[in-house]
Amino acid sequence: MSTAIGIFYGSSTCYTEMVAEQIFAQLGPERATLHNIADTPISKCKEYDYLLFGIPTWDYGELQEDWENIWDDVAGLDLSGKTAAIFGLGDQIGYPDWYQDAMGYLYHLLSSLGVTLVGHWPNQGYEYAESKALTEDGEYFVGLPLDDENQADLTEDRITKWLSSLAFCSDS
Repeated sequence: MSTAIGIFYGSSTCYTEMVAEQIFAQLGPERATLHNIADTPISKCKEYDYLLFGIPTWDYGELQEDWENIWDDVAGLDLSGKTAAIFGLGDQIGYPDWYQDAMGYLYHLLSSLGVTLVGHWPNQGYEYAESKALTEDGEYFVGLPLDDENQADLTEDRITKWLSSLAFCSDS
């Protein structure tokens, strides 16, 4: 498959950046391009038909600062016709009432922009109380939730399985 995929992420403590780099490494430079939103205008995502967005949740369900700084810019984009999936990082033990909330915020924003969102992930295997990143039925997260604070040993396998579930990322 020769599909160009844009990977866009924001990261303050390197965890989201490291996951974005793992995703990029699995996809390879012939299929994907990696963009830190602190250094790349978010409007660049309009150049891709397929997008992966990485967003961490901070503290009590807050946006990471790079995402917060461009939130209005994202809201102003015409992304109709694009297909995207989201991966999020959060701390389910330290902040169980806000686990992956930023991923939920981004999901709803992108949905309002006409993006086709894929990549839901089962909610089993996590310990949290509340999340704004769950589907309406509560059975799935709206993207891939990762917790490198408490479940770092599961990250690589989860990334591999998630990417293989995305038609635009899989080799088959």
